[in-house]
Amino acid sequence: MFDLSFLLEDGYLHLLRDGILTTLRLFVVSGLLAIAVGVSLATLRALPVRVFKAFVIVVVEYHRNVPMLVQILVWYFGVPQLLPESLKAWINAGNTEFFFAAIALALNSGAFTSEDLRSGLRAIPHTQQEAAWSIGLTHLQALRYVILPQAIRVALPALLNQALLLFKNSSLAMAIGVHELLYRTRQIDNLTFRTFDVFLIATLLYLLGTLALMALSERVANRRTTPLGV
Repeated sequence: MFDLSFLLEDGYLHLLRDGILTTLRLFVVSGLLAIAVGVSLATLRALPVRVFKAFVIVVVEYHRNVPMLVQILVWYFGVPQLLPESLKAWINAGNTEFFFAAIALALNSGAFTSEDLRSGLRAIPHTQQEAAWSIGLTHLQALRYVILPQAIRVALPALLNQALLLFKNSSLAMAIGVHELLYRTRQIDNLTFRTFDVFLIATLLYLLGTLALMALSERVANRRTTPLGV
């Protein structure tokens, strides 16, 4: 029989709350980093420099074609082995699980974000760039002050969809021991053997988060298509 009273025993509700907070913190940190990565990659690819374009293509194709879980494991188990011993010891002394999970999620989401921004850039008429050049702006300044802000607005619905994917992908951080919602769910399940109850709760919490992001995306899309003055 479905019964949630067990959550009030032995601090299970506290564990669930900590998992939710860790998931939200991981989502926010990796999301902010992903924005920075995405904007940087899109800017580099828009510059007339072949080396930059090649670098961005390699980064994007790697994150497109390698499973997200593998990317997290590479960062957690592989990257530290390439660092000097002193730096490795300093990193291992902290919360490395959260740190590497945030980096892996941010790079993956940032790669896809850069492609969304690239589509937004291609939607901006070339006359906008020519107008920016005509007033004395350099190519980079034109991107920063004129083209990129417009591209972000065009690509905003796709960017919000990436935020939705990032929120769901945060559950993969459980694989390296990040104490997020799914990790805490399994922990409570192992302690209580209430598998159906606890995973149903986790499902509803993830569903609530995704529905909130979808509602935000729909609201933003509606605002973009609403005529001025309406």
